[in-house]
Formats: sequence, C-alpha cells, structure tokens
Amino acid sequence: MTDRGTVLLVEDERSIAELVTLYLTRDGFRVVERRTAAEALAALEAHRPALVILDVGLPDLDGFEVCRRIRATSPVPVIMLTARDEEVDRVRGLELGADDYVTKPFSPAELAARVRAVLRRAAGLGPPEHIDVGRLHLDLAARTARAGEAPVELTAREFDLCAFLAARAGRALSRAQILDGVWGANWYGDARTVDVHVAQLRRKLGDAVRITTVRGVGYRLEAPAPRPGD
Repeated sequence: MTDRGTVLLVEDERSIAELVTLYLTRDGFRVVERRTAAEALAALEAHRPALVILDVGLPDLDGFEVCRRIRATSPVPVIMLTARDEEVDRVRGLELGADDYVTKPFSPAELAARVRAVLRRAAGLGPPEHIDVGRLHLDLAARTARAGEAPVELTAREFDLCAFLAARAGRALSRAQILDGVWGANWYGDARTVDVHVAQLRRKLGDAVRITTVRGVGYRLEAPAPRPGD
C-alpha cells in the first residue's frame, strides 16, 4: 500500500477515533492517535505529521487554542473536527489557521477525501486531470473515457465508478468502500447495485482494463496481462 505519510488524529471519543483511523489507514496513511491537547502538542514534535485532524472539544484545552499553538510553531495543515456548526466557530477556526473544518456527524470517506485534498493544496498540487490504466484513458475534467483510441460512452454514475476504481488501481476495494466513494455515505440501497454497475463497465470497457472480483471483498481494477508479442 502507498505510504501517504503520518496523520496526527486528536480526538477524545474513542469510537470516532477508531473509525477515522480505519479509513485513513486503508487509504495509505499512518495514523497517530492522541486524546488530549497536551498529548497532541507532544506528538506534533515527536512525529512531525503531514497533517493534523483536531477535535475542538478536548478535555484539557479546546481545539481552537491548540490550533493557535500549532500555528505559532508549525505550518502543518490542520483540519478542525467538531460538533459545532455555528458560522462564528467555523470562521474562528479558519482565522486561527485551520485549513478545513468538518462538523459531526460526518462521513469518514469524505474526511479522508478532504485530507487528500488539503495535502494536495499544501504541496501545491491540484487534483489529477487524467487517469491512465492499461488501455483505459480517463479525462476527469472533460469526463470522457477511451479504451485505446475508441471513445467509450459512460453514464455519469459509470464514469464516477470507473474513475474511483482506476484511481486506486491494484487495490482490492470492498463494496462498502465503493458505495461510500461513488454513491456517498448517505446513500441507502442494496450493495448489489455495485455489481450491476461493474458488469456494465466490464461490458463497455472490454479488454482495456481488467476488473477482477475479489472473493469475500469486492473488486480490483488493474491493467490487463500483456498479450503475446507485446
């Protein structure tokens, strides 16, 4: 799995911390969990994380004060995580130097996406414009697909699914991960809808890529095996 770097997660609710850690770890991050402001500030020095996810409601200091102290010594990106949804709190967090502000309840898949986006911005990088796997070429800005030189007509949902799988080529993804990433965490329905859309993608993409069924898990998109003579 790709090593995306270390995330310092400062959250005193264990169930939330465990869920966020699960998603970030599956996304290739190393997660250091801390429960208090004092522990967080010590971990910042010890682990030099690439990003901090910081809960506002900590037992010793509130997250706003922790963010202020972090900003006094470090440019590390900070995402505030809180149950407070008032505009004044969001403005306060951003004025103190937070890079993003996520309110509870939240989708852990969305939080992971925000972590990636904040890190891209911090590195001066935008989102990728193209994805190429095997003979599949996706233009994300134009939302067009080609199998070799032949254009492939995909529905909006099929394109989103194809891009989600292709961006994670080689990784086994569960149906739950795919539903969260493509349909959204608030979508309620039968997970077999993933199977139906994957079947459509296989039919339309042909041998440009291989979408393998991973028994007991879900699916993996990868480049096809080389043909004789290639």
